[in-house]
Order: sequence, then C-alpha cells, then structure tokens
Amino acid sequence: MASQHDLLFEPAPPDPLATPEAPRAPAPEAPLPERMRPTCIDEMVGQDHLLGAGRILRSLIDDGRPVSLILWGPPGSGKTTLARLLAGAFRVRFVALSAVLSGVKELRAVAEEASLHARSGRPTIVFVDEIHRFNKAQQDALLPHVERGVLTLNGATTENPSFEVISPLLSRLRVLRLEPLDDAALTTLVERALADPVRGLGGENLRLEPEARDRIVARGRGDARATLGILEVATRLARTAGRDTIDAAGVDEAAQERWIRHDRSGDQHYDVVSAFIKSLRGSDPDAALYWLARMVEAGEDPLFIARRMVIFASEDVGNADPGALSLAIAVKDAVQFVGWPEARIALAQGATHLACAAKSNASYAALERALTEVRASGALEVPLHLRNAPTALSRSMGHGAGYLYPHDHPGHHVAQNHLPDALAGRHFFEPGDQGAEIEQSVRLREWRARQSAGPSTPVANRRGTSVR
Repeated sequence: MASQHDLLFEPAPPDPLATPEAPRAPAPEAPLPERMRPTCIDEMVGQDHLLGAGRILRSLIDDGRPVSLILWGPPGSGKTTLARLLAGAFRVRFVALSAVLSGVKELRAVAEEASLHARSGRPTIVFVDEIHRFNKAQQDALLPHVERGVLTLNGATTENPSFEVISPLLSRLRVLRLEPLDDAALTTLVERALADPVRGLGGENLRLEPEARDRIVARGRGDARATLGILEVATRLARTAGRDTIDAAGVDEAAQERWIRHDRSGDQHYDVVSAFIKSLRGSDPDAALYWLARMVEAGEDPLFIARRMVIFASEDVGNADPGALSLAIAVKDAVQFVGWPEARIALAQGATHLACAAKSNASYAALERALTEVRASGALEVPLHLRNAPTALSRSMGHGAGYLYPHDHPGHHVAQNHLPDALAGRHFFEPGDQGAEIEQSVRLREWRARQSAGPSTPVANRRGTSVR
C-alpha cells in the first residue's frame, strides 16, 4: 500500500521530457496559479540556465538517472513544480515532505519505505520543501540514507544552503540556483493563462490591455504565483463590474500595496545590505539612497542600518574624514531618540555624507597587518624603556629607563623605538592620499625620517620614570 506521503507516477510515455502521466487536474475552484502549474518540463518557463539545451538539468534528464540536489531560489521561481516534474521525467517514485510538519520519526519511516522499494528496483525521490527549516537532528537522520543511495534527496529552499544545511549533507548534494522569472517568462505565463479554456481563463473572454499586462508583470516581480494571483483577482474585479476588459487601473486595484521582497535574516536581507555598503564605498550617493529606500520600504530595522553605517565610517572612511564616525554615531543616536518614521531622514543624511566622504581603509588595513604579525611572532617582550615603573623595585629592574618624553622635544615628537626590539623599524600604518590623511601622510613621513636618523638625545623627563 502506498504511503500517505506518496505521489506515484506510472511508466512514462516515449517522450523522456514529459511527465509519465498528466497529474490529476486541479479542482475548478483551485487558485489560478495551482491550475496553471506546468504538467511537463517543456511547459516550464524561465530557468534556461538549468533547462536549456546542454544545461545541467536537461542533461540529467537525458541521462535518466536522478541525483540528489537542492533547488535554491526566490518564491514563485518554480522550485516545487520543477521537483515534481523531474521525478516524472526520471520515472521514479516521488515522496513529498514538509520540513515544517515532518519530524525524525516520519523521515525514518520514509527511508524504510524507500529501502523496500529500492530492493524491487524502484528508486525514490524524497522532496523536502523548505529544507532550510530542518534542524540538525532531522538532517542527520537523512544523511546515511542519502549516502548509501537508499533514496535521492531533492530539497527546495529560499535561503542560502551554505548557512542552513549541514556540511556532510550539503557535500552530497548539487545546489542549483533558480532565478526570479524575467518579464518575458511572466508575460508568457499571463498570456497562457488567458488563452487556456480548461485550466486558465480562456472561457472568460476577457481582453487584457497591453499596459495592464505590463503592469501585472511589473507587480509580479519575478514571482509566478504572485503574477497569476494578480491576474486572477483583476479578472474577478472586471467581471464583478460588468467589464470585458482588464485595464491598468483594475490591475492596480487587484495588486493593492506594492510588496518588496526582503527578509530580516536571509539572502534578500544580506544582498540588499551588501549593495548598500558597496554603493557607499563606491561613493555613489544615488545608489546608496536607492538601497536605503529598499530597506526602509521593506521594514528593515533602522538600528541595524545605523550600525552598518558606524562600521563603514571606520572601515571605509577612516581618517580621510575623521568626522564621519562622529556623524554615524549621531545618526544612530538620532534613530534611537526620534524613532520611526522620521528616523529615516537621519539615515538619509548619514548615507549621503558617507557616500560623498573621502575614503580610506588605511586604519583597517594597518590593523590587519599588525594582527598578522602578532599571530606569526607571538607575544614579544615589551622593551624595558616602555615598561611601567610604578615602584622602586620595577625601576631597579630597568623598567622605564631611557624613556624619552615626547613633549620635552621639538614638535612634541621623539625618535625612539616603540615596538618590540625584533620589530624595530616595521611600518604597519600607511595613510592614504585622500582627505585629512594627506596631512597625516606628510607628518608621518617626517617622523619616520627622524626615526631612521637615530634616537633623540635624552633630556630630563618631566614625569620622571613612572609611566602608568
């Protein structure tokens, strides 16, 4: 008897790219996206980088042997549909699981059934939707069965598998990235749904104005489900109003609020933040404001944005504009003090200032060079003249002896070694040639020239030998 999880396929017809048997027709009252779900690989639109001639999925289908893989892509890009169609093309048993509803017990039961079917020569593909929601125990439960080939694992996720799937399991899977559907693909879906009299809206005899079609595609934002959902609601609104035409105003009414795809912890979050930071670094205030607006509109935590600006002010602006860090801190304080939505104005001020500021990563790069040296040479001894000398005993041991007090010398600078003896003369910090660092660079060159000329002549130390 088939498991409650099973979706079984009968022997396939000669066409290796068609599903073995057309899936059961969805009920007439099913949502339009479900009714229009492709029934064979050739009905898929988009993802040509995977399904085009000679590309990986087309080649795997031609080979006829399924492989374990993860389909990673945004909502509405066709992950679940593609997984089902692949199982049909491979003529194998297909078991669908939900990562939200299935525990370790269910996984073991599915693996036992797959093992029984494997002995009779019938392979099983286990499809796990939202596989990123599986915890480590659940993923560990799948690992030995995938490793032994008892089952083929196909997963779907909107999150980066590198962060969400354990390394041993990930190493046994091929990760295939699905892209949002482009305008041409979405236009094909809309026109197909309008023309299909059985699964689609062909029986409605509605005319879709070109501007309305383009607006549906724009509002769909690469998501097949969202696009067809807008078309379905726009159709109902037109029929309710007694119209036989769907116009742009009807689409706007159907779509309602523009939705920005952005999450608070996943790839969209990090991709948009990355674009924001790189726009600041590239001194492009227009792009920085655009990505800031994307985050603001999507409801990103304003304090998170402010924290990123504070980091940027030190990492990428640095001493080229020493006031940038103070401004970034002020933005953070303003966000906390003023609150939303006015805080977005302070964020905009910070973003435009940082984008237009002179840039330098000299301080950050210098620290990285110093850290490399510390890790290589370990804890080198502090030279005696730099050591603290608060007591007579420490002074009798030579602590602080020979230390030269800079304020007793011309220009408040003294040529003496401040590094461990083994590193004397090493330079970690190299100021840039932008903003305030130009002056720093001139001053530093003069000081280093004095250092190379030899130590200054000792003079009376106003502070004595006690250095705290």
